[in-house]
Amino acid sequence: MKATLLRTDRLELRPVRDEDIDRILEYRNLPEVTWWLLRTEVDPASVRAAWRRAAEDPDDHSVAVVLDGVVIGTVSLDVVDGMGQPGMPERTEAEIGYIFDPAYGGHGYATEAVTAMVAHAFGQLGVRRITAGCFAGNLASVRILEKVGMRREQHGVGDSWHAALGWVDGYTYGLLAEEWRERAAPGSKLATSDSSSKA
Repeated sequence: MKATLLRTDRLELRPVRDEDIDRILEYRNLPEVTWWLLRTEVDPASVRAAWRRAAEDPDDHSVAVVLDGVVIGTVSLDVVDGMGQPGMPERTEAEIGYIFDPAYGGHGYATEAVTAMVAHAFGQLGVRRITAGCFAGNLASVRILEKVGMRREQHGVGDSWHAALGWVDGYTYGLLAEEWRERAAPGSKLATSDSSSKA
């Protein structure tokens, strides 16, 4: 499998290394980060094992997001089968997610990194559809997904369990490759947007 290596105006996106894990855990288990995650806290051994498994999985294209030599976040991208009857093409869909250090919030880094991964999935990996999910109350995540151009496809009322809040609403987002290409065409809003805009 060819490793995912991408560069944006400000960021490097590359595979997670063992030496990145301690840095990732510095922000991964912060209360303000775990508040909106499904897995609230993780221990170093399980995180290290999960990233090693990801590195060996040909359908996992997850990356560390690096700014000036510092890991400021991760973006997960898993290529999966869509839903359909027998004979359906395999590995046509991708699921995307992300976790960023809140100390680097407000500068558009997450939007920039997620946009790069969406472009990679449609352009180099050949997927036809990308999906993402989040708690409805996670407004920062909602803004990122909508800035990238994803469409809110489902508003699940009371469908998601939150340890502190109980049953809360969840959102599911989706985007098709042809929609992305149309938005990224010369003269479109996406093609002319400022990558340094605030997330």
